[in-house]
Amino acid sequence: MELRSSDEAAFRQVYDQVFPVIMKVAFHVTYNLDVSEDICQDAFIRFFDKNMVFETMDDAKFWLIRVTKNLAINQIKRKARETASIEKLKQVTPTSSYKDGASQLLFQESTESVRKAVAQLSEKYKTVIVLKEYAGLDYKQISKILNISESNVKVRVHRARKELEVLLGREDA
Repeated sequence: MELRSSDEAAFRQVYDQVFPVIMKVAFHVTYNLDVSEDICQDAFIRFFDKNMVFETMDDAKFWLIRVTKNLAINQIKRKARETASIEKLKQVTPTSSYKDGASQLLFQESTESVRKAVAQLSEKYKTVIVLKEYAGLDYKQISKILNISESNVKVRVHRARKELEVLLGREDA
């Protein structure tokens, strides 16, 4: 049985069978029902717009699961960047806790150094550090998002922190 994603009858059939599955995927990555629904809608829009042909219902389902997972991960990363930006703005905003301009400048320089060091990390280390430190996710959540074991997440976070220590130590020298 061949399915064309732009065929309305085939689309309806795929939607009815696959929506509950991809909704679960999106929700287990984002833990937000509204965001998950938006992600699923985006996945089905891409599915319909691509005008693809699938040999089986399972092929269409697996394609939609992969797209949904990627969209959800991108959403988490985007949220982490937004959160990091907001936190950075909070940190560099002058407050009464700064005794003088020199200490504020020192703080801003160290924040900038950390940002630059994180940017130098390899993608796999940068991703886990952003999800762990900026998005505040735990190891289990990160493992689900990245589809790797929890112990692998812990190893990557540890190695990323070690690499950051080296990068930041090098900048101080």
